[in-house]
Amino acid sequence: MTKRFTSQRTLALLLSSCALAPVAAHAQDAGDDTPTEEFEDQRSAIGSLNTIVVTGTKTQNAEDVQDVPLAVTAFNSQSLEALKVRDVQSLTYSAPNVSLDQIGTSRGTANFSIRGLGINSSIPSIDPTVGVFVDGVYLGFNGGVVFDLFDLDSVEILRGPQGVLFGRNVTGGAVLINTGNPTEYLTGKFRAAVDGPFLDGGRGGANYTISGVVSGPLVEDTLLFKLGAYYNKDKGYFTNLFDGSNQGRAETKILRGALEGRFGDLTLTGKLDYFESDGDGPAGQNRGLFPRDTFKLSIDERGNYDNKIWTGSLKAELDIGPGTLTNIFGYRDYEATTLGDIDSLPIFGFHSNTETAQDQISNELRYAVSTDAFDLTVGAFYFDQSIAYTEVRDLPPLSPLTFYGGGSQDHQVLGLFASGQYHLTDALSVIAGIRWSREKKDAGVTYVRPRPECSVVGGTCPTSGLNPFSQDPFNFFAAENNGFEDKHSWKNWSPKLGLQYEFGRGQVYASWTRGYRSGGYNFRITSPTAFEAVALANGEFFFDEEKVDNYEIGSKFQTDDGSFTLNLAAYYTDIANMQREVNQSSATSGVVQSIFNTADAHIIGFEAESRMRVSDSLLFTANIGIIDDSYDKLLFDISGDGMIDDADKALRLPRVPEVTFGFGFIHEWDLGSSDIVTRANFQYRDKFAYTDNNFGWIQDISNLDVNVTWNTPLDGLAFSLYGKNLLDGVQAGGDSQLPFGGPLGNGVNRPFDFYPAAGTLSPLSKGRQLGVEATFEF
Repeated sequence: MTKRFTSQRTLALLLSSCALAPVAAHAQDAGDDTPTEEFEDQRSAIGSLNTIVVTGTKTQNAEDVQDVPLAVTAFNSQSLEALKVRDVQSLTYSAPNVSLDQIGTSRGTANFSIRGLGINSSIPSIDPTVGVFVDGVYLGFNGGVVFDLFDLDSVEILRGPQGVLFGRNVTGGAVLINTGNPTEYLTGKFRAAVDGPFLDGGRGGANYTISGVVSGPLVEDTLLFKLGAYYNKDKGYFTNLFDGSNQGRAETKILRGALEGRFGDLTLTGKLDYFESDGDGPAGQNRGLFPRDTFKLSIDERGNYDNKIWTGSLKAELDIGPGTLTNIFGYRDYEATTLGDIDSLPIFGFHSNTETAQDQISNELRYAVSTDAFDLTVGAFYFDQSIAYTEVRDLPPLSPLTFYGGGSQDHQVLGLFASGQYHLTDALSVIAGIRWSREKKDAGVTYVRPRPECSVVGGTCPTSGLNPFSQDPFNFFAAENNGFEDKHSWKNWSPKLGLQYEFGRGQVYASWTRGYRSGGYNFRITSPTAFEAVALANGEFFFDEEKVDNYEIGSKFQTDDGSFTLNLAAYYTDIANMQREVNQSSATSGVVQSIFNTADAHIIGFEAESRMRVSDSLLFTANIGIIDDSYDKLLFDISGDGMIDDADKALRLPRVPEVTFGFGFIHEWDLGSSDIVTRANFQYRDKFAYTDNNFGWIQDISNLDVNVTWNTPLDGLAFSLYGKNLLDGVQAGGDSQLPFGGPLGNGVNRPFDFYPAAGTLSPLSKGRQLGVEATFEF
């Protein structure tokens, strides 16, 4: 194979993986075999752009993304490498109406939002609106989601409710992370990289990463293996002005193994992953002390975090009759501790530490059949999870006593589902699906209040009786209860109906989908009297589930030669019983985070993605997303003025940027015996509210990523120079209002005010980074 041919194949893979729906361009099952020269020729042809496939529809066979009546953006391993994706958060600036942020107060905790449906909390009992699935296994809560990734086969982002196939807590969408499978031929890939704030003096240090993966046969055609290891040492991106030290230091280790056995019609794939990461606490900026458009911070408590996660899965696939029977068993064990400087000031105002333990098992069994007339998938799902969470607060300016509390919960889910598409004619088909779910939660909550030392994780925190410190003269409330125990179950049906009309290389589709976000319990109750007053009025200790109806019209079009692709979608989302964390500054506990069903609302949106190949070596991409949101009915005083009125209705829904758009290009320069591939991507995200009262908000950002890779004459060896967030945009994981501030606090609470009334906890994300990387694969 000549170098010129290899260059063409590299470009074809990058083109097919670029922006619109860049999942692997391959024929069915081709990724498991040694590529033949004929197959290589197919990959380098223009037609390879027409075979982009996705697996998120759970049909018998992977589907061409242009045939799927669904809004999906996906990335194969080549595009993930070109984007230098090191965690899921990196994909925030690659798709319209998508924000895959982490909250920052607890490292690795997801704060995802798609099409304006998201959360703004690190409370582990809060269920997500965007479900995350790793190798088909649902991650039961948001902790440990936004951590380092390597050896990825693909990532698929499904926008809009996915309740039929994926169950509850996917009202915004689903993110499917697929790690690499063992291969039939011996192969390996090794990588070393360093990046950091090298262009910006006065910031922290470098970030070093090395990783390696080896895969191949143990027993030819029968037993395959894969082994991988990853190590990252981050010396801290930020400078803490309190003492001049680096803030944001972290060390991460990952070990991964996989075995695949092929026994006739039965294929078994087992994967085991051990993850360990520890480092500094949040890089918190107080915007009463520093402006929100800077990376300055000064904290007296560095803080820390420590996470250990075991994740395992066993996938069995068996061809039975006309279809395929698939069973996916999953296991996860998560342990984490944190310590953070919550006041984000160079004084001891509000420090907090937490301990979390979570374990889960899940099993999905499904049978899928695909014929010329119909596709049908039926299945059952079981999920069992236990969570325990302890929170400790120290607030010397407000109370000489230490706060202890938290909660524990047993959580079970049972689901039955069916989804299908029937072709009425060669062009017209009807889509239908339904899922029945039953969910049970059994919780015990200890109010986070001054009390004798205890641990929920250790089983020593009381949930009944009176708090013995409730008569303390420094306490604002007398005769407080310690907490409560309660259990509740929810049952519902999640249907989907739709039509699809196909023409040539295009299609139009329309659908209605219903999804639910689980109800539950708040593990972080700091105002027992106020909480119990609401609970007494409502007759229940839990917050109820949220119902989402989505109406969508979409169109997909691609030219015959695959050189131009345009996908469009417009949607109307109706949200009933909206579930929100009402985040307010508190003079007694620092910050109050109450969870209520606050409103009924709707979101109207439009999004478009396109790519155009203008020559054999140049391709352009573009996307845009527009959202309009509005409250329909208010159930709670979210403005905090003591009344439910027009002031509440005028507020923006949290996590809804009105506009996102982006564009980019990929260019290959053939040098004969080598080639240089350049990729640049710009993405803009509008400002959006963080808190329901809009006092906390996240400013807009213009993000530019560039990567230049030289594929050297030595086959398999490449060097890259890359830049991330080159325009140095400032972003934070949150913007919680605090009673602790500085001279910039203006004493007035106003929506979207540049300065807070007092202060904030605003954990910063990294700014501009420049890096170099070397990779070798065989």
